[in-house]
Amino acid sequence: MTIQITRPEVEVLINERLQSGGFKDAEDVILQALQASPPRPSTTTPAKDIEELFAPLRGLDLDFSRNPSTGRPVDL
Repeated sequence: MTIQITRPEVEVLINERLQSGGFKDAEDVILQALQASPPRPSTTTPAKDIEELFAPLRGLDLDFSRNPSTGRPVDL
């Protein structure tokens, strides 16, 4: 695989890391950067409506009713 760096600021950053002495070559800089960054989630299309949004929860017997508690008494 061949990777071409076209943005000068990326080349500057790689060279700075190499000069710091913590890396043996540009490939090592890139490897460390990729291992340190979390993978991005796959792009999914947003739900069109609320029913579609909650569709994965169908059949789980969830109770979304409100708590009937009226709170605690307050002396005024």
